[in-house]
Amino acid sequence: GLIEAAGIDEIICATMLPKLMMIPANIDLIGFEIEMVPVKQREKKLKNLLEQVKEKFDYIIIDCPPALSLLTLNAFTASDSVLIPLQSEFYALEGLGQLLDTIKRVKSSFNPGLKIKGILLTMYDKRTNLSQHVVQDAEKYFKDMVFKTKIPRNVKLGEAPSYGLPVILYDKHSAGSKSYMAFARELLTRRSHVKR
Repeated sequence: GLIEAAGIDEIICATMLPKLMMIPANIDLIGFEIEMVPVKQREKKLKNLLEQVKEKFDYIIIDCPPALSLLTLNAFTASDSVLIPLQSEFYALEGLGQLLDTIKRVKSSFNPGLKIKGILLTMYDKRTNLSQHVVQDAEKYFKDMVFKTKIPRNVKLGEAPSYGLPVILYDKHSAGSKSYMAFARELLTRRSHVKR
């Protein structure tokens, strides 16, 4: 399991991109929460592991599952900032309130420096009223926290993982690729939101 991992350096893997490394999820994550029950300061396990390697990287991006769990808590505790993807769908805004509350609790209990980088609208379809309503509500309630770039529903975004490729390498001319590149540019110029 994760507790017995000899060192984080041993599980970092190279990718086809020369400056991109990753730690892939594996079957050991299934038992992570049970394994962590008796561990003191279990919410800091990931932070402690990343401390060993953080100087080697410009950015460390942690992709969390959508559920609020001990894994997510570990990610928030280990992070400088949080980027919140928000699907342009009916129930998405309801879950966002709960997530923001969790972030606020993590700030007060474990990671006072945690900031919200912003909210990224995904699975956006400008042809549907539903997507338009989600965008309007998100911008109304969260104002400048919402990135201007929206990631559209796009076939290539769905196909790329089945070929083991990021969409930018699978089809750099697709609407999905272009949107993620625009988002990357916007993200690099944005200051984090400290308020919430």
